Amino acid sequence: MRVLQLVKTSVGAAWALCQMRELVRLGMDVHVALPFDDPNFSYGGPMVEKYRLAGVTVHDLQTDFPIRKPHRFPAMAREFRRLVDQINPDIIHSHFVGTTLTMRLALGKTSTPIRIFQVPGPLHLEHPFFRTAEILTAGPSDVWIGSCTWTCQRYQQSGIDPNRLFLSYYGTDIDHTVPQKTGKLRQELGLSETTKIVGMVAYCYGPKWYVGQTRGLKGHEDLIDALALCLESNPDLVGVFVGGAWAGADAYAAKVQAYGRKKLGNKAIFLGNRSDVAELYPDFDVAVHPSHSENVGGAAESLMLGVPTIATDVGGFPDLVIPGKTGWLVPPKNPPWLACAILDVLENPDKARRRALQGQDLARELLSIDNTAPQIADIYRLLAENLGIHSEDECRPNFRIASFLKSQ
Repeated sequence: MRVLQLVKTSVGAAWALCQMRELVRLGMDVHVALPFDDPNFSYGGPMVEKYRLAGVTVHDLQTDFPIRKPHRFPAMAREFRRLVDQINPDIIHSHFVGTTLTMRLALGKTSTPIRIFQVPGPLHLEHPFFRTAEILTAGPSDVWIGSCTWTCQRYQQSGIDPNRLFLSYYGTDIDHTVPQKTGKLRQELGLSETTKIVGMVAYCYGPKWYVGQTRGLKGHEDLIDALALCLESNPDLVGVFVGGAWAGADAYAAKVQAYGRKKLGNKAIFLGNRSDVAELYPDFDVAVHPSHSENVGGAAESLMLGVPTIATDVGGFPDLVIPGKTGWLVPPKNPPWLACAILDVLENPDKARRRALQGQDLARELLSIDNTAPQIADIYRLLAENLGIHSEDECRPNFRIASFLKSQ
C-alpha cells in the first residue's frame, strides 16, 4: 500500500516520523511531503535525513495552507496535484489542520484517494468558526483519526458519522523513556535535597489574538501565579521552566520570564531549550502541564518517566491523567486550584509516587509505538476495503472509536 503523508515542518513533528518509520517496517510504501527550506539548515531541516534513514521517500513541498498569503495557494495546489499524480497514493494522510485544508481544497471533495486527517490537537475544534470551516471542506473520501478521546467526541457531536472516526494516539519509543538517575538538575542548580522542584517543560507559544487568547497556550503565567501562592506556605521550593520561544515568539518568552522574576524572584528558573530533558525530569518532585488546550501533550512524557503529574482538564490530558489514580487534574486558567494540587503532591510524596507509577503503566500501554503503528496500518486496510464502513466485529476496539462513542 502506498501512502503519502503531509507534514508542515522539517524541524519538528518527531511523532510523525516515529509513526512513519514503523509503517515502513510493517511493509507500507511511505512518502512524505514537507518543506526543505528551513533558514537554519541549508540542506533542509534536520528531520529530512531522519525520514530518509527510516526508509521514507521524501518530497520537498510545503503543503501548509498559506493563511497569511492566500494568493500563493493556486501555485501550491498545482504543485500538490502534480505530486499526487506522480505518486498515485492509495491513501493521503495529513497531520496538521493547514496541510489538511490544502489536501482537500487542492483535490476537491470528490477526489478518489482516501484522505485521512490525524488530528494532532484539539485547538481548532474548540472554536466554532475554525471547527466548522475544517469540517465543511471534507468530502466522502475523508476520515478522521483523533489522537485523544475528546477530539473524537467533538467530531461526533459536530455531526460526523462515527464510522468515519477512529482513535489512535501518536506513539513513541518507550525504550527511550527509561527513567534516569536523579541528581543532575539539582547539582546544576545548586539545590539541596530538601528543596522541592516544580517543573514545567513546554515551548512558549505566543497568545493568538484571533482565538481570544490573552495568555500563552501552555499556561506559563498560570503556573507562575500558582507558585506565588504555594510559596506563602512552602518557601522551600522553586519553579523550573524548560523550553524556549516557539516560532518566533521571542518577545512573548521574554515577557514570561520577566513576569516570573517579578512574581517569584529567584524562585523562578528558566533553562530555555534543552536536549537533555529526560535527564532533568527525574529531579522534578512534580511535573505541571497547565495548558489551555492540549492533546496528551507533555503529560505523556512525564508519566512515561514515572514523575508525579498535574495537568489541566482539557483535550487529551484526561485520557492519561486520571484523578485519584494516575495524577491530578485541575481546571484550566485557575491558579488557586493549581496551587492546591501542587501542595497536595509535595505534602504527600508516597501518594504521588503511587499515582506516578500507575500513570507510567497506562502511558506505556496507550502510547507505545509498537501498539499504535499497527493500529494505523489496520485503519489503512479497513479504509482501503470500503472507506471504513464496516461492522463493529471487524474492528479492534482499542482503536475503533465508533463502538466507544455509541456506548456513551
